[in-house]
Amino acid sequence: MSVERLERIRALGPTRNYPTHFSTTSKRWKFESLSHSQPPPSPPIINIQNASTSRVPRRPFEAARLDSELKLVGEYGLRNKREVWRVQLTLSKIRRAARELLTLDEKDPKRLFEGNALIRRLVRVGVLDESRMKLDYVLALKVEDFLERRLQTLVYKLGLAKSIHHARVLIRQRHIRVGKQIVNVPSFIVRLDSQKHIDFAITSPFGGGRFGRVRRKKAKAAEGGDEEEEEDEE
Repeated sequence: MSVERLERIRALGPTRNYPTHFSTTSKRWKFESLSHSQPPPSPPIINIQNASTSRVPRRPFEAARLDSELKLVGEYGLRNKREVWRVQLTLSKIRRAARELLTLDEKDPKRLFEGNALIRRLVRVGVLDESRMKLDYVLALKVEDFLERRLQTLVYKLGLAKSIHHARVLIRQRHIRVGKQIVNVPSFIVRLDSQKHIDFAITSPFGGGRFGRVRRKKAKAAEGGDEEEEEDEE
Protein backbone atom coordinates (compact mmCIF):
# COMPACT_ATOMS: atom_id res chain seq x y z
CA MET A 1 0.00 0.00 0.00
CA SER A 2 1.37 3.38 -1.04
CA VAL A 3 2.05 6.24 1.34
CA GLU A 4 -0.51 8.47 -0.38
CA ARG A 5 -3.26 5.90 0.14
CA LEU A 6 -2.42 5.58 3.83
CA GLU A 7 -2.59 9.34 4.29
CA ARG A 8 -5.94 9.44 2.49
CA ILE A 9 -7.37 6.74 4.81
CA ARG A 10 -6.13 8.56 7.91
CA ALA A 11 -7.73 11.80 6.70
CA LEU A 12 -11.11 10.15 6.17
CA GLY A 13 -11.09 8.75 9.73
CA PRO A 14 -12.71 5.51 10.94
CA THR A 15 -15.57 4.45 8.73
CA ARG A 16 -17.14 2.03 11.23
CA ASN A 17 -17.41 1.92 15.03
CA TYR A 18 -16.24 -1.55 15.91
CA PRO A 19 -16.92 -3.01 19.39
CA THR A 20 -14.02 -2.76 21.79
CA HIS A 21 -13.89 -6.51 22.29
CA PHE A 22 -13.50 -7.31 18.58
CA SER A 23 -10.32 -7.24 16.52
CA THR A 24 -10.39 -5.55 13.07
CA THR A 25 -7.01 -6.81 11.93
CA SER A 26 -8.52 -9.70 10.01
CA LYS A 27 -11.54 -10.31 7.84
CA ARG A 28 -13.24 -12.31 10.60
CA TRP A 29 -13.90 -10.78 14.00
CA LYS A 30 -12.03 -12.43 16.81
CA PHE A 31 -13.15 -12.44 20.43
CA GLU A 32 -10.50 -10.84 22.61
CA SER A 33 -12.20 -10.55 25.97
CA LEU A 34 -15.78 -11.46 26.85
CA SER A 35 -15.38 -11.63 30.63
CA HIS A 36 -17.67 -8.65 31.13
CA SER A 37 -20.49 -10.25 29.10
CA GLN A 38 -20.38 -13.73 30.65
CA PRO A 39 -23.05 -14.57 33.26
CA PRO A 40 -21.93 -14.92 36.89
CA PRO A 41 -20.99 -18.44 37.97
CA SER A 42 -23.81 -20.45 39.51
CA PRO A 43 -23.50 -21.26 43.22
CA PRO A 44 -22.26 -24.73 44.12
CA ILE A 45 -24.88 -27.41 44.66
CA ILE A 46 -25.07 -28.32 48.33
CA ASN A 47 -26.54 -31.68 49.26
CA ILE A 48 -28.80 -30.95 52.24
CA GLN A 49 -29.73 -34.08 54.17
CA ASN A 50 -32.24 -34.42 56.96
CA ALA A 51 -30.62 -34.33 60.37
CA SER A 52 -31.04 -37.39 62.56
CA THR A 53 -33.55 -37.03 65.38
CA SER A 54 -32.00 -39.69 67.60
CA ARG A 55 -28.56 -40.91 68.56
CA VAL A 56 -27.54 -44.53 69.01
CA PRO A 57 -25.81 -45.30 72.33
CA ARG A 58 -22.05 -45.64 72.20
CA ARG A 59 -22.05 -48.88 74.18
CA PRO A 60 -24.74 -51.13 72.67
CA PHE A 61 -24.64 -53.80 75.39
CA GLU A 62 -24.75 -52.08 78.77
CA ALA A 63 -26.92 -53.88 81.30
CA ALA A 64 -27.88 -50.85 83.40
CA ARG A 65 -28.83 -48.77 80.38
CA LEU A 66 -30.79 -51.61 78.76
CA ASP A 67 -32.82 -52.11 81.93
CA SER A 68 -33.59 -48.40 82.36
CA GLU A 69 -34.64 -48.03 78.71
CA LEU A 70 -36.87 -51.08 78.89
CA LYS A 71 -38.51 -49.68 82.02
CA LEU A 72 -39.23 -46.36 80.28
CA VAL A 73 -40.67 -48.11 77.24
CA GLY A 74 -43.09 -50.11 79.38
CA GLU A 75 -44.01 -47.30 81.79
CA TYR A 76 -44.81 -44.70 79.12
CA GLY A 77 -46.07 -47.07 76.41
CA LEU A 78 -43.40 -46.20 73.86
CA ARG A 79 -43.20 -47.92 70.52
CA ASN A 80 -39.47 -48.69 70.63
CA LYS A 81 -36.25 -47.49 72.22
CA ARG A 82 -35.68 -44.99 69.44
CA GLU A 83 -38.33 -42.80 71.07
CA VAL A 84 -36.24 -42.84 74.26
CA TRP A 85 -33.10 -41.95 72.31
CA ARG A 86 -34.93 -39.10 70.61
CA VAL A 87 -35.85 -37.54 73.95
CA GLN A 88 -32.31 -38.09 75.21
CA LEU A 89 -30.91 -36.21 72.21
CA THR A 90 -33.30 -33.30 72.79
CA LEU A 91 -32.34 -33.18 76.46
CA SER A 92 -28.61 -33.28 75.66
CA LYS A 93 -28.94 -30.31 73.29
CA ILE A 94 -30.78 -28.28 75.92
CA ARG A 95 -28.26 -29.12 78.62
CA ARG A 96 -25.35 -28.30 76.28
CA ALA A 97 -26.84 -24.88 75.59
CA ALA A 98 -27.30 -24.29 79.33
CA ARG A 99 -23.69 -25.29 80.07
CA GLU A 100 -22.36 -22.89 77.43
CA LEU A 101 -24.43 -20.05 78.86
CA LEU A 102 -23.25 -20.79 82.40
CA THR A 103 -19.64 -20.26 81.31
CA LEU A 104 -20.45 -16.62 80.47
CA ASP A 105 -20.67 -13.76 82.94
CA GLU A 106 -23.99 -13.28 84.72
CA LYS A 107 -24.44 -9.83 83.18
CA ASP A 108 -23.44 -10.92 79.69
CA PRO A 109 -26.18 -9.87 77.21
CA LYS A 110 -26.04 -13.23 75.42
CA ARG A 111 -26.56 -15.14 78.67
CA LEU A 112 -29.39 -12.86 79.75
CA PHE A 113 -31.22 -13.01 76.42
CA GLU A 114 -30.73 -16.66 75.40
CA GLY A 115 -30.91 -17.98 78.97
CA ASN A 116 -34.26 -16.36 79.67
CA ALA A 117 -35.61 -17.54 76.32
CA LEU A 118 -34.55 -21.13 77.05
CA ILE A 119 -36.09 -21.08 80.53
CA ARG A 120 -39.36 -19.57 79.32
CA ARG A 121 -39.68 -22.22 76.63
CA LEU A 122 -39.17 -25.04 79.15
CA VAL A 123 -41.69 -23.48 81.54
CA ARG A 124 -44.21 -23.07 78.73
CA VAL A 125 -44.17 -26.80 77.93
CA GLY A 126 -44.31 -27.73 81.62
CA VAL A 127 -40.90 -29.37 81.83
CA LEU A 128 -39.52 -26.78 84.25
CA ASP A 129 -41.39 -25.41 87.27
CA GLU A 130 -41.85 -21.66 87.69
CA SER A 131 -40.10 -21.81 91.06
CA ARG A 132 -36.95 -23.21 89.39
CA MET A 133 -36.37 -20.65 86.65
CA LYS A 134 -32.56 -20.82 86.66
CA LEU A 135 -30.01 -22.36 84.33
CA ASP A 136 -28.68 -24.54 87.14
CA TYR A 137 -32.01 -26.37 87.31
CA VAL A 138 -31.92 -26.99 83.55
CA LEU A 139 -28.90 -29.24 84.07
CA ALA A 140 -30.93 -31.33 86.54
CA LEU A 141 -33.66 -32.21 84.02
CA LYS A 142 -34.28 -35.88 83.25
CA VAL A 143 -35.80 -37.86 80.41
CA GLU A 144 -38.88 -38.55 82.53
CA ASP A 145 -39.65 -34.82 82.70
CA PHE A 146 -40.16 -34.74 78.93
CA LEU A 147 -41.99 -38.07 78.77
CA GLU A 148 -44.51 -36.77 81.32
CA ARG A 149 -45.51 -34.01 78.89
CA ARG A 150 -46.36 -36.37 76.04
CA LEU A 151 -49.96 -36.42 74.86
CA GLN A 152 -50.12 -40.18 75.37
CA THR A 153 -49.15 -39.85 79.04
CA LEU A 154 -51.58 -37.00 79.71
CA VAL A 155 -54.51 -38.80 78.04
CA TYR A 156 -53.99 -41.74 80.38
CA LYS A 157 -53.54 -39.60 83.49
CA LEU A 158 -56.65 -37.54 82.71
CA GLY A 159 -58.72 -40.73 82.74
CA LEU A 160 -59.64 -40.74 79.05
CA ALA A 161 -58.00 -44.14 78.50
CA LYS A 162 -57.97 -47.39 80.45
CA SER A 163 -54.20 -47.87 80.13
CA ILE A 164 -51.15 -46.16 78.67
CA HIS A 165 -51.35 -48.46 75.65
CA HIS A 166 -55.05 -47.75 75.20
CA ALA A 167 -54.18 -44.05 75.17
CA ARG A 168 -51.82 -44.60 72.25
CA VAL A 169 -54.52 -46.45 70.31
CA LEU A 170 -57.04 -43.66 70.89
CA ILE A 171 -54.59 -41.04 69.67
CA ARG A 172 -53.59 -42.97 66.56
CA GLN A 173 -57.26 -43.60 65.67
CA ARG A 174 -58.01 -39.85 65.86
CA HIS A 175 -60.24 -39.94 68.93
CA ILE A 176 -58.32 -37.23 70.84
CA ARG A 177 -58.24 -33.50 70.23
CA VAL A 178 -56.27 -30.65 71.80
CA GLY A 179 -58.50 -27.63 71.62
CA LYS A 180 -60.19 -27.75 68.21
CA GLN A 181 -57.39 -29.68 66.50
CA ILE A 182 -57.35 -33.49 66.29
CA VAL A 183 -53.88 -34.77 67.16
CA ASN A 184 -52.84 -38.28 66.13
CA VAL A 185 -49.21 -38.07 67.29
CA PRO A 186 -48.63 -39.80 70.66
CA SER A 187 -45.31 -37.97 71.19
CA PHE A 188 -46.94 -34.53 70.88
CA ILE A 189 -45.60 -32.25 73.64
CA VAL A 190 -48.54 -30.52 75.32
CA ARG A 191 -48.12 -27.00 76.67
CA LEU A 192 -49.44 -26.03 80.07
CA ASP A 193 -52.13 -23.76 78.67
CA SER A 194 -53.30 -26.52 76.29
CA GLN A 195 -53.50 -29.31 78.85
CA LYS A 196 -57.01 -28.35 79.99
CA HIS A 197 -58.28 -28.56 76.40
CA ILE A 198 -57.50 -32.28 75.93
CA ASP A 199 -60.73 -34.15 75.25
CA PHE A 200 -62.41 -36.59 72.89
CA ALA A 201 -62.94 -35.39 69.33
CA ILE A 202 -66.41 -34.30 68.27
CA THR A 203 -66.39 -36.84 65.43
CA SER A 204 -65.37 -39.67 67.78
CA PRO A 205 -68.05 -42.04 69.14
CA PHE A 206 -66.52 -41.49 72.59
CA GLY A 207 -67.34 -37.80 72.23
CA GLY A 208 -70.92 -38.23 71.01
CA GLY A 209 -70.13 -38.74 67.34
CA ARG A 210 -71.20 -41.43 64.92
CA PHE A 211 -70.34 -45.01 65.80
CA GLY A 212 -68.00 -47.05 63.68
CA ARG A 213 -68.91 -49.45 60.90
CA VAL A 214 -68.65 -52.61 63.03
CA ARG A 215 -70.66 -51.08 65.89
CA ARG A 216 -73.42 -49.99 63.52
CA LYS A 217 -73.49 -53.42 61.91
CA LYS A 218 -73.82 -55.17 65.27
CA ALA A 219 -76.54 -52.77 66.40
CA LYS A 220 -78.47 -53.38 63.20
CA ALA A 221 -78.16 -57.14 63.62
CA ALA A 222 -79.34 -56.88 67.22
CA GLU A 223 -82.40 -54.90 66.17
CA GLY A 224 -83.22 -57.53 63.55
CA GLY A 225 -82.95 -60.30 66.16
CA ASP A 226 -85.32 -58.49 68.54
CA GLU A 227 -87.93 -58.09 65.80
CA GLU A 228 -87.78 -61.84 65.02
CA GLU A 229 -88.28 -62.70 68.70
CA GLU A 230 -91.34 -60.43 68.91
CA GLU A 231 -92.86 -62.10 65.85
CA ASP A 232 -92.29 -65.56 67.36
CA GLU A 233 -94.00 -64.54 70.61
CA GLU A 234 -97.06 -63.30 68.72
